[in-house]
Amino acid sequence: MFTTKAATDVNYLAAARVLIDAAPALYPQFATHNAQTLAAVRAMAAARGVIIEHQRLHGMGEALYAVAQERLGAMRLRAYAPVGGHEELLPYLVRRLLENGANTSFVNQLLDADVAPEDVAPDPLARLAAAPARHPRIATPARLYGDIRANPLGRDYSIQTEREVAAAYAHAGRQWLGGPIIGGEPVAHAMRSCPAPHDPARVIGQSCDATPADVEKAVALARAAFPKWDEAGGPARAKVLQAMGAALERETDGLIALLSAEAGKTLNDAVSEVREAIDFCRYYAALAETQFGTGELLTGPTGETNLLVNRARGVFACISPWNFPLAIFTGQIAAALAAGNAVLAKPAEQTSLIAAEAVRLFHGAGLDPALLALLPGDGVVVGGALVAHHGVDGVAFTGGTETAWAINRAIAARAGPIIPFIAETGGLNGMFVDTSALKEQVVDDVILSAFGSAGQRCSALRILFLPRDSADMIIETIKGAMDELAIGDPACADVDIGPVIDAEAHAMLTAHAERLAREAVILHRTPIDPARARGHHFAPLLAEISDVGFLEREVFGPILHVIRYDRRKLAKIARALADRGYGLTLGVHSRLDSFAREIQALVPAGNIYVNRAMTGAVVGVQPFGGTGLSGTGPKAGGPHALLRYATERSISTNIAAKGGDPALMALAG
Repeated sequence: MFTTKAATDVNYLAAARVLIDAAPALYPQFATHNAQTLAAVRAMAAARGVIIEHQRLHGMGEALYAVAQERLGAMRLRAYAPVGGHEELLPYLVRRLLENGANTSFVNQLLDADVAPEDVAPDPLARLAAAPARHPRIATPARLYGDIRANPLGRDYSIQTEREVAAAYAHAGRQWLGGPIIGGEPVAHAMRSCPAPHDPARVIGQSCDATPADVEKAVALARAAFPKWDEAGGPARAKVLQAMGAALERETDGLIALLSAEAGKTLNDAVSEVREAIDFCRYYAALAETQFGTGELLTGPTGETNLLVNRARGVFACISPWNFPLAIFTGQIAAALAAGNAVLAKPAEQTSLIAAEAVRLFHGAGLDPALLALLPGDGVVVGGALVAHHGVDGVAFTGGTETAWAINRAIAARAGPIIPFIAETGGLNGMFVDTSALKEQVVDDVILSAFGSAGQRCSALRILFLPRDSADMIIETIKGAMDELAIGDPACADVDIGPVIDAEAHAMLTAHAERLAREAVILHRTPIDPARARGHHFAPLLAEISDVGFLEREVFGPILHVIRYDRRKLAKIARALADRGYGLTLGVHSRLDSFAREIQALVPAGNIYVNRAMTGAVVGVQPFGGTGLSGTGPKAGGPHALLRYATERSISTNIAAKGGDPALMALAG
């Protein structure tokens, strides 16, 4: 990828030379409407005595090639044209308009009388030599976020060596160890085997649950340790979080293998999750430095200072889900730690091995082990004990709405201070499409939003609202795209959809599919190869329902429900979705701003995505969290994320009473 047009043009010429040098083994063909490029490739071919073919679009470039043949002699020229109906030609036309309308394109500048001929077809080599540096306003991937934080490294599994590394880690046969970690020490009780959801016969490690005595010990250690951590201040805490981000990045390949084995993540999903966990650490480190430093000086009367300081609340219980067992688990902990708290982390039962590895990395990054305890186990037993414990000063939770209700009731029943409850729950997420939407883009985003991660994202698309006029066309295209999805071992680079998390989830989805067969219309289902899918695999399913009321609650998996709508009844249908009370994610596909605004006004949601997929919120870019039945806020990965984990102290000082501090007097006004 090049950041300047001159560099891009030079790269084209370099590639052209390679093709020409490969003749006659290859037959070089060059499609261009740029006079400089046409002349350059023709000169290179003539110098080597190679016959090449030129190409242009039907309806474009006639004058250019007519002059070229007049001045340069006869040439092989192929004109090609799009073939098809309106739905095929419209996207093609839009692409041509975008390309030729760009202010740096040859066609655009050729028609501009104010652009001199030497500027229309400049020598790219001369331009690159004059300015060889990268574009000053286009960041490199590592510098995407500027000085705020480094962008985590990814993996590209289209590269063979990357696939080989992933395969080596996946087949290393490592046995992972879970169980409680208190004061940095593992605690072993009755160990149980941890199976892989792709292949339940495969044991990937051993774990055990925390006991009430473990909870008591962890609370005592945390309460003793947090005051010193709070006093250390944001910049000191940021150093530990930065070290944790670096540790996660070093261990990326091993974590990918574990995420794939224990959580059923495909390789690309696992890469995204590790990168998100790193992002949380680095982003919250930056917030800790700015929001938990010396405080904010507020304007007040002359002769006094008014300081607003953020301090820790104490001990937070962080209860995380299995669908993002590293990113959400790490994000909750990092937020609480950044604000100066100690943490008691309770992971989902299905993914305790990943949680244990993350806690060990936190401790290895320089965190006092007393500040972070791992307490895996049953949600009712261990989670209930944490929520009810008077040594806990706040709860952060991500999971089901029913569980959030239970936690809220338990907190309300506690005597003593009212503690904060930070919750992110599920959603009945809809996407509204109108007739102006581009079919191909809609289908791409629907497939990713509904079936990516086997539909096991709280933000996943559950209901697709299609206009009657174009519904059949879009549905047929979705069916075709579903047939291209590969289901199987998530550690294989060619697999798109891994398993659902366990047998219970599979049974729930199967029961819902049976209900759809009885009471709705199943439109399509992705083919599944039993030889590749031995575990808890559930083939993506597309079904048509009559109205939103058909869904009693969120169905957590790769099932997409379609509802057709008449434009004149759109407001009624949208309000029916809003009346269900959820408000997590909302998708809109339209080329009309008025349509997007109308849907946004009708359906409240914490995260709204227009003409793009509904999943994959990026830390610091798309702060994530819902409203209504979908959460309490603040949004994870946003500028206000840490404030709910903290208390604010307002300190007003009459500096005149002690003679006055000139520096503070000046700051105070």
